[in-house]
Amino acid sequence: MKKIAVIGSGTMGNGIAHVFAQTGFSVALIDISADALQKAQATIAQNLDRQIKKGTLTEAEKEATLARVQPHTDMATGVAAADLVLEAATENFELKKKIFTQLDSVCSPQTILASNTSSISITSIAAATKRPTQVIGMHFMNPVPVMKLVEVIRGYATSDETTKTVMELSKQLGKIPVEVNDYPGFISNRILMPMINEAICALYEGVAGVEEIDNVMKLGMAHPMGPLQLADFIGLDVCKYILDVLYTGFGNPKYAACPLLVNMVNAGHWGAKSGKGFYTYQGKEMQVSQRFAVK
Repeated sequence: MKKIAVIGSGTMGNGIAHVFAQTGFSVALIDISADALQKAQATIAQNLDRQIKKGTLTEAEKEATLARVQPHTDMATGVAAADLVLEAATENFELKKKIFTQLDSVCSPQTILASNTSSISITSIAAATKRPTQVIGMHFMNPVPVMKLVEVIRGYATSDETTKTVMELSKQLGKIPVEVNDYPGFISNRILMPMINEAICALYEGVAGVEEIDNVMKLGMAHPMGPLQLADFIGLDVCKYILDVLYTGFGNPKYAACPLLVNMVNAGHWGAKSGKGFYTYQGKEMQVSQRFAVK
């Protein structure tokens, strides 16, 4: 594989484009918004500058990486010569279904179609195409340039050849791929989201405060970030969405979103991206939300 197309230039999309371009691949970064593409390129440049400051990258390597990322607002043009297309759009099944139907009609018959979805069924996405054997999940972790894991999800019809190709491709990126089967939440979110939900329930029930809950998991379980802070950075709306997928998929009440989480999402307190969650965010400043402050 030489040419990669990435659909969506948000946090995950620009991170994925960054990693592929830095590894030597030609990358078409595709988004309907020219402004979003410009912002994504600036973000990639800033992240490369951080690597230069750490001494892991040279200025010449930065410029070469940026030159390999080509922005496109027209999807058909961007994916025309791609060996693999990786969708990193909003976590919405109908949107992904529409994208994959379009990709199936404009991509080469040999092109592998991958999704960075964190919870949506690869089997259902693949059913929107005429090439289900060549559809696979390639779930990167955030921040993509830093995190080593790639969760490789096999849909019901994904072929051994497609899986082998994507596993090897992940290794070329310096990542560690883990193969999993297509069931709600895969492995990462099937384990992570119930833990986050239980932490929210403990707060809801008054067992302990925000910092206390996070400190127990950081200091006692060696987690780099507490579950409530992590939920804020993932996005509380995203956490609820994934829990809903788990609850619907398994029909088990243990996956039901905590009422506190539901209320916060309905109030628009989605975490770091909205400025309010379990913590409040102003620039680089973070403090426990006044609502949850221990009195």
